[in-house]
Amino acid sequence: MIFSSDNWAGAHPRIAESLLKAAGGFAAAYGTSDLDRKVEGLFSELFEREVAVFFVGTGTAANSLAFASVSKPGGHVFCHREAHVNADECNAPEFFSLGARMAAVDGAFGKMDAGKLAAEIGRFTPGVVHSGQPMAITLTQATEAGTVYTLTEIEAVSTIARRHRLPLHMDGARFANALVALDTTPAEMTWKRGVDILSFGATKNGCWCAEALVFFDPAMAEGFPYLRKRSAQLFSKTRFVSAQLEAYFEGGLWLDMARHANAMAARLAKGLKGSNSARLGWAADANELFVIIERSRAKALMDQGAVFYDWHPPRDMAHEIGPDEGMYRLVTSFATQPDDVDRFLSAL
Repeated sequence: MIFSSDNWAGAHPRIAESLLKAAGGFAAAYGTSDLDRKVEGLFSELFEREVAVFFVGTGTAANSLAFASVSKPGGHVFCHREAHVNADECNAPEFFSLGARMAAVDGAFGKMDAGKLAAEIGRFTPGVVHSGQPMAITLTQATEAGTVYTLTEIEAVSTIARRHRLPLHMDGARFANALVALDTTPAEMTWKRGVDILSFGATKNGCWCAEALVFFDPAMAEGFPYLRKRSAQLFSKTRFVSAQLEAYFEGGLWLDMARHANAMAARLAKGLKGSNSARLGWAADANELFVIIERSRAKALMDQGAVFYDWHPPRDMAHEIGPDEGMYRLVTSFATQPDDVDRFLSAL
């Protein structure tokens, strides 16, 4: 009954097989092998346009280097207050972008409110050097609250970005989960809605270690190879990232795994709705659920072998949690089985 994180899940067997296949023989290093070029082409096919793709080791590296690539002196990146880049990356985005700051924007259930975003940007008067200057906007898809921006909501954010001539970045650590939740295409969820740069995550969805930064206008990435090298993110044996992603995309495996993870979350949510021992904090769209349980009961579940994280509730709903209750995050993955869900619900 492992619901701690999709990072705890291993690699899908087909991805492991692809790694083993790539292990033999010799291949050109530093992203120049035939396999690397093939996978770069797969990204362009996937997004229905020519893109520039750069593999990195972690989602934090992808996000941080995305901001570094558009950095300005005194720059501010606008994000949701509880976004991963603001709350969980140990100031790496600020460090790699040479001191840029995260400007927090509020919004319900992990999604920036477009009106509040516009108001926050409006606090910066052009030409006034003391407060710095707007640099970029980033949204997380799926969000840290397990919700998903609709295409209309993405477009509302991108309209504000264009109005202020700011690049729009998407943190797609759970990109596949959001994509299948919306039942749309990668192109529709990104550049067709005004996204300029994407942190494409596959590690949480069945890969061993496979993250990429995607620039939808390759001209934006002209100097990026130097940033990646300077940040120690240029792998010599890049073929092992490419091997994972080749298997990931083949036959739509990545979408099947995301659908399964989301379906397990939906199964869990359905059971929780019928429980008198727990309640959902809000309706989630992807593979993360946030549940309110009495602390004594949560401990009893853990004693029976359930694994999940204690979670800080959003600031705007802390009053809805009783003094003897806590909020807990439950995450499903491609490796979650129906029996895992049913045994947890039975124990609850």
